[in-house]
Amino acid sequence: MSDLVKSALAGARAEGLVTVEEMGLQGMVTLRADLSAAGAAIAKVTGSDMPGPRAISAGQGCRVAWMSPDELMILCDHAQADRMVADLTAALAGQHHLAVNVSDARALFRVSGAEGPLRDTLAKITPADMAADALPPGEMRRTRLQQVAGAIWFETATEARVICFRSVAQYTFDLLAMSARPGGAVGYH
Repeated sequence: MSDLVKSALAGARAEGLVTVEEMGLQGMVTLRADLSAAGAAIAKVTGSDMPGPRAISAGQGCRVAWMSPDELMILCDHAQADRMVADLTAALAGQHHLAVNVSDARALFRVSGAEGPLRDTLAKITPADMAADALPPGEMRRTRLQQVAGAIWFETATEARVICFRSVAQYTFDLLAMSARPGGAVGYH
């Protein structure tokens, strides 16, 4: 069975103003619930506090990202995603919720380089404000990546993550790589 599990782009990489890399298999669990009532279950299962709006909290071997007023995305080891769903389902028993392993329906990219070119590269493909004070490390923004939906967050000032649907992974990679081509510097950020 494990031979069937493959990342979207098999570690594709592009070098330019910044480096764009497909990160391989990543566990992702989406949770829809009344977040005001789910804090204890989230803490029990992930070891994380409930993140505030647009924030990402660190847990025990995972990260918990606020996606909307009733949705979280839990990033964990790919092999642990089904266990995470089962644990969340048990911890939220009796509460209206939906926990789903969406790992194989998403792709994750690392975009890294100097802060200015990194923010410029991302700003070319999204209407979201990529200024450091508008999107600091530890905050996630759901947005458009040209023609597709995605989410962006900064791990540090020099490293960002981009999530998209697996079905548009090649498009997103090509978009990021094109935006990062040498000669395309804008010097805005």
